[in-house]
Amino acid sequence: MSSKLLPATLAFRDDGTPFSPAYDDIYHSAAGAFAQAEHVFLRGNGLPGRWHGRRSFTVVETGFGIGGNFLATWAAWRADPNRCERLAFVSIEKHPFRAQDLRSLYARLASDATLSPLAAQLAEAWPMLTPGLHRLEFEDGRVTLTIAFGDALELLPKLCLRADAFYLDGFSPAKNPELWSPAVFKTLARLAGDGATLATYTCAGHVRRGLDEAGFDCAKQEGFASKRAMLVGRFAPRWRVRRHEPPLPFEASERHAIIVGAGLAGCALAQRLAVRGWRITLVERHARPGCEASGNPAGVFHPLLSRDDSVASRITRSGFLYALARWAALERAGHAFARSRDGLLQIADDGEQAQALDEAIASFGYPHELVQSVSAAQAREAAGVPVARGGWLYPRGGALDPGALCAALIASANDAIEWRTGVEAQRIEREHNGWSVWDARGGVIARASVVAFANAHDAARLAGLRYAPTRIVRGQLTCLPQSVSQALRLPIIGEGYAAPLPDGLLTGATYDVDDAGAELRAGSHAENLVRLAGLLPGFDRCAGASELDPTRLTGRVAFRCVTSDRLPMIGSLGDEHASAQQADALRGARLPDLPRAPGLYGAFAFGSRGLVWASLGAELVAAQLEGEPWPMERDLADALDPARYLLRALRQGVLRPA
Repeated sequence: MSSKLLPATLAFRDDGTPFSPAYDDIYHSAAGAFAQAEHVFLRGNGLPGRWHGRRSFTVVETGFGIGGNFLATWAAWRADPNRCERLAFVSIEKHPFRAQDLRSLYARLASDATLSPLAAQLAEAWPMLTPGLHRLEFEDGRVTLTIAFGDALELLPKLCLRADAFYLDGFSPAKNPELWSPAVFKTLARLAGDGATLATYTCAGHVRRGLDEAGFDCAKQEGFASKRAMLVGRFAPRWRVRRHEPPLPFEASERHAIIVGAGLAGCALAQRLAVRGWRITLVERHARPGCEASGNPAGVFHPLLSRDDSVASRITRSGFLYALARWAALERAGHAFARSRDGLLQIADDGEQAQALDEAIASFGYPHELVQSVSAAQAREAAGVPVARGGWLYPRGGALDPGALCAALIASANDAIEWRTGVEAQRIEREHNGWSVWDARGGVIARASVVAFANAHDAARLAGLRYAPTRIVRGQLTCLPQSVSQALRLPIIGEGYAAPLPDGLLTGATYDVDDAGAELRAGSHAENLVRLAGLLPGFDRCAGASELDPTRLTGRVAFRCVTSDRLPMIGSLGDEHASAQQADALRGARLPDLPRAPGLYGAFAFGSRGLVWASLGAELVAAQLEGEPWPMERDLADALDPARYLLRALRQGVLRPA
């Protein structure tokens, strides 16, 4: 469960140095934030020289503060003609500043022509102050900042990455001893790549001893400004200090991936790989992308609230915020798609739910830009029509056209995509160091080192997975005439949903498990109308009886793919054959222990949350392929791991050697 974030307080000492009243310490030396960053952290880690010739380079920082170290590193990367292709910066901050406070800080500190534009970009991209990981992207995605809001003791063990350099920053060991503890140093050792370096402004004896015990060989160097000495170090353990090695990129013979399925999941993944230089073969059984569930006239997007901030809530919030950032980037690049901008309203089911979630909002301290509790009167004012009860307003929520979003994602991928449309993938086969995808006639559709399955319910069959249980859920939508929707100002959800369209109102959808019927049914339309009446009492008086006759209404049927835990399958696929051969040894295994099918990945079973999960899921798969820092905490990624059901079978003794 996430903890409530307490933002930093903007304060300065008499000399203008930013100061924390909570820790009674300064954020950087009075001699200058960027000069300190260059001397201590860049030069202390041998940068920029150490990233020369590298495809990617990852820096991990233990205290983001005002962001001076990130900005200095970004500026050094920009100025270096021999820079690495991709720079990943990961930082943790327990008490983040608000965006307006960062702007005030940067107005004082970043006055030169090099740093000022970067500081402005950072402040503009600054995320909502909600717990967990937030991925920010700059330089067309070549520079990423993954910032974790929360306690380092809690979040550091949840990071999944391979660090090349550590910036040990934060308030002094005397002021913030937990950040300089053996537990933190051991976690850094778990994240360190071969030969990873570190630097810190302190040379306190217990810090050096703790780092040495964790496997870092440290030495003193000349300190910055008034400090006589600082510590630098290199990861050189004298014995094995970890059970699992940090992630490496997948060794592909070429940067070519086959993606099966061109709905939201497949299009998002194609775009995320294309910006990393991959060539994509996109296989789609229909003539164009976005024809199945992604072809619905509209879909809604919003966070998910729960009393305990459950795993599903955390994943959905992370996906929602990341999707908003990705969509904004698409729009800035000129890839327009229709989405509403006036928020989304959730109607409470009853008073008990309203009280429980209101208490959760207050307890977790969610910002008003994420969610606001509203009374029945406030909800009616927001909606423009009578509503059943009060609930919650999501100012950044809304509705959009999924098919148009698919088209924007494809357009953003430029020429990286080779299309194979109108053909259905029937089977896959391992050949040498890659995979072949075959059609029903026995012809090879494409060959590549990597295959990603984004084809919903058919993914498990095509990938040959026995332990990836998915089911189909039939969903019928109902299209109502414009006379019903003309006053509704924004999308509404609750028991069902209603989204205004340019020519009417979309409502639904039914939830018919294991029902493969593709025909429109008057009974399903009637069911949707009953749910709509529960959200918008009196809506039927806006139209004549004939306009709401279920036998005359139009709509659309689409099929969701869901798992038993209602979470998607995202990530590297487990190797079921190898796991069966090692079943006895794997009875007590964890997910990192399981053998993986080389080059096979999944992004499917998104249920009704494809809009908020597709972008983040695509980024997770891309990060796994590239060996980049994962965009979410390890426990959340584990909850999405396609091998989680395989692990359950091993633990229960169901999977046995063949």
